[in-house]
Amino acid sequence: MTSSITGHTGLICLLGSPCSHSISPMMHNAAFEALHLDYCYLAFDVDEEALPAAVEGLKAMHARGFNLTMPDKNRMAGLCDRLSPAAEIIGAVNTVVNDGGILTGHNTDGVGYMRSVKDAGFDILGKKMTLLGAGGAATAILVQAALDGVAEISVFLRPLSRFFSRAEETARILRERTDCKITLCDFGDLDLLKKELSESAILTNATSVGMAPDEDACPVPDASYLPQTLIVSDIIYNPKETKLLKMARENGCPAFNGSYMLLYQGAEAFRLWTGMEMPVEVVRERFFR
Repeated sequence: MTSSITGHTGLICLLGSPCSHSISPMMHNAAFEALHLDYCYLAFDVDEEALPAAVEGLKAMHARGFNLTMPDKNRMAGLCDRLSPAAEIIGAVNTVVNDGGILTGHNTDGVGYMRSVKDAGFDILGKKMTLLGAGGAATAILVQAALDGVAEISVFLRPLSRFFSRAEETARILRERTDCKITLCDFGDLDLLKKELSESAILTNATSVGMAPDEDACPVPDASYLPQTLIVSDIIYNPKETKLLKMARENGCPAFNGSYMLLYQGAEAFRLWTGMEMPVEVVRERFFR
């Protein structure tokens, strides 16, 4: 946020319910201040029912754009005039750009994850990923990884999961539009899980298993599933070190959490709104140490 708000200050905001816990306002306002951009980022508690009215209001006020958090991401996809390729496949939007009343929806979660992998010093393009989960974050990662050029992705989920049919449809679309080989696997088949991990470059836990307050939970039975050549990532960032990450590091595996996925999904939204790169080192130093 600029040091003084004037009649020229542009509005960008976050819609969701609840949203008071979000660090997005702090991140983006710090970035605007660092680059001397005349924008202000605010958070508004807007539930799914009120979303259409809120969107119309933001259009009328010529807001430059906005972020969405739960429960608004899925419904927003149907309120946009255009969708990015990733958002179209995912069916959920977390970032909207307003160009003269034309709303373009994006999903930057997958971009954030892929940039966090690169930031950690790894290149997984052309390689194999094992992905745990099929919820919103997992779907965004699956789609972006396939679009970016990951060669093969084994997705582990429960066959009776409410996400199973969506995962099947997402996999079908990605097989048609990319060269990525996608296989849906039963999370209960531990022998298959061990086999897939032995062949993978990276394990991505996109479930909530291990998130506070259930820090003792782990999506992988034991360290024998984690060869030392395997990169282990967890999108959870509270706690900073999940049981999975602790087990991986003790076994000699490179490992990282979801903090920088959060940073880089915000950085991508910032770029879409402003056309400039977020000063990630400034934001990282203030909010991610």
